[in-house]
Amino acid sequence: MGIGTPRPWLASYAEGVPDEIEPAEGSLYDLVAASVATYGSHVALEFFGRTTTYAELGAEIDRAAEGLRLLGVQKGDPVALVLPNCPQHIVAFYAVLRLGAIVVEHNPLYTPRELRHQFEDHGARVVIAWNKVVETIQDFPDDIEIATIVSVDVTRAMPFATRAALRLPIRKARESRAALTTSVRGTVPWPKLLEADPIEERIISPTVDDVALIQYTSGTTGSPKGATLSHGNLLANAAQSRAWVPQVERGTAVVYAVLPMFHAYGLTLCLTFAMSMGARLVLFPKFEPDLVLAVVKKRPATFLPAVPPIYERLTRAAAERGVSLAGIDIAISGAMPLSAEVVEPWEAETGGYLVEGYGLSETSPVLMANPVAPNRRAGTVGLPLPSTEVRVVDPDEPTVDRTPGDEGELIVRGPQVFSGYWKKPDETAAVFVPATDDGGPWFRTGDIVSVDEDGFVRIVDRIKELIITGGFNVSPSEVEDALRGHADIVDVAVVGLPDTHSGEQVVAAVVLAEGATLDEAAIRAFARDALTAYKVPKRVVAVDELPRSLIGKVQRRLVRDALLENEQA
Repeated sequence: MGIGTPRPWLASYAEGVPDEIEPAEGSLYDLVAASVATYGSHVALEFFGRTTTYAELGAEIDRAAEGLRLLGVQKGDPVALVLPNCPQHIVAFYAVLRLGAIVVEHNPLYTPRELRHQFEDHGARVVIAWNKVVETIQDFPDDIEIATIVSVDVTRAMPFATRAALRLPIRKARESRAALTTSVRGTVPWPKLLEADPIEERIISPTVDDVALIQYTSGTTGSPKGATLSHGNLLANAAQSRAWVPQVERGTAVVYAVLPMFHAYGLTLCLTFAMSMGARLVLFPKFEPDLVLAVVKKRPATFLPAVPPIYERLTRAAAERGVSLAGIDIAISGAMPLSAEVVEPWEAETGGYLVEGYGLSETSPVLMANPVAPNRRAGTVGLPLPSTEVRVVDPDEPTVDRTPGDEGELIVRGPQVFSGYWKKPDETAAVFVPATDDGGPWFRTGDIVSVDEDGFVRIVDRIKELIITGGFNVSPSEVEDALRGHADIVDVAVVGLPDTHSGEQVVAAVVLAEGATLDEAAIRAFARDALTAYKVPKRVVAVDELPRSLIGKVQRRLVRDALLENEQA
């Protein structure tokens, strides 16, 4: 499928979906400001039953932006967010962008080692962090120059009754952090930041081409790096998402944020798409079926982005508790394959659609999705979104197109595709293929695909060795580096093996030191000190040696094949 060929997928679009979107203009701040102006009295956020209107949200963003400006944040400065899903996260995100500064999203459950690695890379001097991780950041080495930490007590956004029920654990947590304000890295309580006057209109907003976000990803090479996404990239992906679901009405949609907003998928479909729709965004700090079902009974979601394990657990829990899921009209699944065993009971229970999509952090992240229509095609990741171009090429010679219908590497371009990795020109150059027309370079996804005659894309394999478990990316190299510190391990290779519930499970093949015996529990406990939970190997297997190439590189694909063969024996 080469340049200039017809786009067969357009004929498979659902009714009302356009071929193209309009070019992005302005900034992400303008996106939320438009909803504030249009839907001011509508509920924007709901958190444990407490609501915030769009007018209130806009006022908080403007005060937080001025507070950050007074702390010295300027256009182009990276500002780190280390927060769970909560109203303060939404406010902080748009306040940073209002100044033309750059949001850097972080998983608040990361270990100190994982967080430190990212801070060393982006160099943010101002951090907005959940109070439970403030001490971790304060304990970073002195060569990480952090000037100010804005400490966020998430419980302040909860209703009074909910906070009262949590009073004892909150008090204990505060007592254990009594010394925070005396640290070299001083803290500013979030409410103090909001005491500022609203930012003045004369303070210039960012433009469409400015960098808005650094999204850390393992990329296509397995080495974590920051994908830089512009305001234009993220605006375009929000517009493409809106175009894909024309049946979702502005100002009336109810969107559940069960996906973490520090993840590219949750960020786009909750932080940008939902806010641009004037939707009611119901925030969950983590996915717990009972928490979600309690809200479903009062107000079902009309739009629910998630990953297959969430749909599976929610369907099962609803059946066990006698809660109807009827009324959840559209569910978009991503990050891992979606099976018919998940789709069929979900659609039977809800009466709505559950369709699979596909994307990468480097593409803001959504590239394609199945139509929200009867012609959706199980086992595929759907069709390229409006204004998205795709080619299938020889992975060894990416300028050479495959014959239509043949398997090859997927390369893409469109307004949602990033411009490169943060301060990594060599890694950036490695993932782009120069264009032979005026349309700009093509991004190499690292995925092997086939495209059928109707334009539906099927993922066949991955060139990259990235492991995707439960919707999260895991770099094998990062896990291997952590395990090499164990005294009993002399060599290690980490791979992903198929798993019914999580897509893949992280498995470590280890060569033990002479005289050592395998203690799987001890090795996993050792890994937990350095890695967040989803990166810790689910299994550890002892092997005599690891296969290597002629230049000495461990061949993970051969390790994976051998482990699969042993399982089937």
